[in-house]
Amino acid sequence: MIPLSWYILLSAALFCVGLYGVLARKNAVAILMGIELMLNAVNINLVAFWHYLTPALASGQMFAVMVFAVAASEAAVGLALIISIYRRRNTVVAEEIDLMKW
Repeated sequence: MIPLSWYILLSAALFCVGLYGVLARKNAVAILMGIELMLNAVNINLVAFWHYLTPALASGQMFAVMVFAVAASEAAVGLALIISIYRRRNTVVAEEIDLMKW
């Protein structure tokens, strides 16, 4: 049986890679991919803690399904926004997207 600490370490590493992707990338698509990695790290934690703490209840699985739904909607809305911005500005570089500025 794999110990809980290994799952936590895997999740922390995946979250750190996603956080680096969000903070260090300029491309909006790469930023969205970093956010997806962070959400997957949260899912690993949810399912691992569910498995080790309360395997009789389905609460961990339900929270993971909710995170999947949020991730899917975030990806759909984010990609739609990126496509819209690309059509207006011909760029997906996050620093050049200043639609709210005058």
